Amino acid sequence: MLADYHIHSEYSDDSVEPMEAIIKSAIEKNISEICFTDHVDYDIKIDHDIFRQMNDEEKVRYEKVLNVNYPDYFKEIEILKNKYKDRIIIKKGLEFGIQTHTVEKFRNLFNSYDLDFIILSCHQSDNKEFWNYAYQEGKTEDEYNLGYYQEIYSCIHQYNDYSVLGHLDLIQRYNKKRYPFEKSKDIITEILKKIIKENKGIEVNTSSFAYKLEDLTPSRDILSLYYELGGKIITIGSDAHNAKSVGSHIALIQQELKNIGFRYFCTFDKMKPVFHEL
Repeated sequence: MLADYHIHSEYSDDSVEPMEAIIKSAIEKNISEICFTDHVDYDIKIDHDIFRQMNDEEKVRYEKVLNVNYPDYFKEIEILKNKYKDRIIIKKGLEFGIQTHTVEKFRNLFNSYDLDFIILSCHQSDNKEFWNYAYQEGKTEDEYNLGYYQEIYSCIHQYNDYSVLGHLDLIQRYNKKRYPFEKSKDIITEILKKIIKENKGIEVNTSSFAYKLEDLTPSRDILSLYYELGGKIITIGSDAHNAKSVGSHIALIQQELKNIGFRYFCTFDKMKPVFHEL
């Protein structure tokens, strides 16, 4: 069985791909199940209902940085679920780009909709994003790498409505060279212990191949540590932003997980993990 549990459509600000094109691509690739996980990043992006209340001058700033249009998003997923119900399973998810000061906003959002799956990701800290190096500016390598993990650690001690942690060592994507695992092992261990205790999981994000990284995301060291600590809930997602990338390298990752010792990967239904043999 192949399942892709990290996919972005035109409902994310950084994708223009229609949902139906993604679904057709997944069916062509014999993928059994997908979950749409479009972006929500409070304070960096705003919701559509707030945007509609702005004046023209205010709208210029936010024109391309909007969160998911939730009513349209969930409505379209339901329509497509029904249309393709005999060919593929489609689940409702979101990717929460959480920060410690936005926890309450995500709590309110989660309580407003029925979801199957939530990826909890850290894309920025103090409203400073990693991809444009705003967060890293003025910090040493140790400060921004360990600061990234500290933000995740703090968030998971305040927020519990999620399924898996997304691309756990995302900061490596923006490092000029890989940050030594031993330097961050202690705090990563504490993060993994916490999520295992709370019956949460992690994802393997296959975008590591698209970014031509030296290792998987998260690294094999992190995946092995998660396994050694007793972690069992693990999903696989392409982080696709276009139909072509859907399902990318998922079969390969299944074998990588087997090599580490994992026996199962997960899909989700109504926020509950469903285990499938690798």
